Amino acid sequence: MRKIYIFDTTLRDGEQSPGVNLNMQEKVEIALQLEKLGIDRIEAGFPAASPGDLAGVNAVARAVKNASIIGLARSREQDIDAVREALQGAQDPCIHLFLATSPIHRKHKLRMEKQQVLESAEAAIRYAKKYFDKIEFSPEDAGRTELDFLCEVTAMAIRAGATVVNIPDTVGYLTPGEFGNIFKTLKENVPGIEKIQLSAHCHDDLGLATANALAAVMNGADQIEGTINGIGERAGNTALEEVAMALETRQEFFQAKTSLVLGEIARTSRLVSKLTGMVVPGNKAIVGANAFAHESGIHQDGMLKEKTTYEIMSPETIGLKESKLVLGKHSGRHAFREKLIDLGYDLTDEQVNAAFAKFKDLADKKKDVIDEDIRALIEEKLIKTPEVFVLDTIQLSYGNQSVPTATIRVTTIDGGSAEEAAVGNGSVDAIYKAIDKVTNEEVELADYSIKSVTHGKDALGEVHVVLRQGDYSVQGRGVSTDILEASARAYVDAVNRLIEKRKSPARSRDNVTLI
Repeated sequence: MRKIYIFDTTLRDGEQSPGVNLNMQEKVEIALQLEKLGIDRIEAGFPAASPGDLAGVNAVARAVKNASIIGLARSREQDIDAVREALQGAQDPCIHLFLATSPIHRKHKLRMEKQQVLESAEAAIRYAKKYFDKIEFSPEDAGRTELDFLCEVTAMAIRAGATVVNIPDTVGYLTPGEFGNIFKTLKENVPGIEKIQLSAHCHDDLGLATANALAAVMNGADQIEGTINGIGERAGNTALEEVAMALETRQEFFQAKTSLVLGEIARTSRLVSKLTGMVVPGNKAIVGANAFAHESGIHQDGMLKEKTTYEIMSPETIGLKESKLVLGKHSGRHAFREKLIDLGYDLTDEQVNAAFAKFKDLADKKKDVIDEDIRALIEEKLIKTPEVFVLDTIQLSYGNQSVPTATIRVTTIDGGSAEEAAVGNGSVDAIYKAIDKVTNEEVELADYSIKSVTHGKDALGEVHVVLRQGDYSVQGRGVSTDILEASARAYVDAVNRLIEKRKSPARSRDNVTLI
C-alpha cells in the first residue's frame, strides 16, 4: 500500500493559534510524544521569528532522533541562516521555504510580478541547497494561484533542488474537487514531478481541511501536513488524527496508509490540549470526549449486541480503553442493566425495572448520570425496611430576613396522607420539626452529615442522619440533587427504620424487603 508521509506542524502553525505560547520545555515534551506517535516530519518552529523560537527549534532538533526536524523560513538568506543555526545537532534536518504566488498576494503583499516571484524563490532554494539536502518549498496561497503559473513555480522548484513541493490551501478556500485537481494537474504537466514528493497543507476555514487533504491523497499527494487536534491559525489546520484514521478505516478505498502508531493518538491529543490550553470539543472527530460515547437507547442496544452497528472504528485503536455507554435520559433498559452488572449488582427483572424508573427520574434532573450516581441510587433503594411513611412533598419558605418554614406531606402505610408545617432555626431544622409532627415521633438527632457523591453543580448530595429514641439508635440515608430533599429523605428513612426496629428488635438485614 502506498505510504503517506505525515508532516506535523503543531509546534509551528499550531502555536500560532491565538493565546497559545509554548515554552522550550513544552515544545520538547510535545515533540517527543510526536516521535512516539510515529510522525515522519516535525516542523518545530520559525527560527527567524525570535531568539526564543530559534532556541526552541534547536532544543527539539537535539532531543528528537527518529523524525526529520524542520525549520520554516521565508525566501530570504537571513531566514535560511537562522534555520541553519536552529537545526544544528539535528539527526535529519530539513528547511521549509515559502513565498506567496497568488495574484492577491503578489499585488498587495509582495508587490511583485510573476517573474520576480520565480527569481526570488529560485535564489532562496539554491542558497538553501548549499546547506541542506532536504528542502521543502511552499508556494503560499497556492489554492488561489493560477494553475499554469503554479505548474511553472513547481517546475522551477524541482530544477533548483527542492525535494518536496507543498501545495497550501492557505486560507481554506477550496473544495475537495478543486484541491484534488491541482495535484492531478501537477502530476500530469510538470516535468520531473516524479523526482519529488508532493505535499498538501490545508486550513479549515470552511470546515473542509480533512476532506481536502484526503482529496489530495486520492490525486497523488505523498505527504499530508497538519496538526494534532486540528489547532492552528484562524479555524485551524487539517487534524492529523482524522486523516490517519480515515486512511486506516477506509484502506480499501484510499489504498494508502500512514506509519503512525495509532495507539498513541489519544495520549498525544491530551498532551497537546493540556499544554496549549486548547480544549478539544466533545464532538471532535476521533479524539473528542463523545467520539466513542453513546447515549441513545437504540444506539446502546445495538452496541451491546454488535459494536459495528454504530462504530466504524474501535476506541482501542487510538489508545482508549473502551466505548462509553453514557447513561442519560435517552438511555434504555438494556444499557442500564449492563451498567448494573458492571457495577456488581445482580438484580431480578422486577428489581431492575424498579431501579430503572428511579434512574429515569434522576436522569431528568441531572445531565450526565455517572457510576457513582447509579451506586448511590441503588444503595438507597435496593434494600429497604417497610415504609410506614413515604415522603410526598416538601414546601419551603426561606429568606435571610424571615423565619424558615417547612411544610411536609407524607403518604402513610395504610394509603392515607398527612401534612404538617413547622418553623426552625434553618431550613433543615424546619424540615425535621415538620417531619416530627407529621410522624408523631419524638426523636433526637444525634448526627447529621452531608457529602457530595458526584461532581459538578448538578452533583448528587448524600445526607446521613443518626436518630436516637430511648435505647434505640438508627441510621437514615437520603440522596438527591437537592440537598434539602436529601435531608428530608434521610430523616424519613431513619424514622421508618426506628419504627421497624421497635417492632422487631432482632430482625436481621437478610429479612428486609428488596425493591
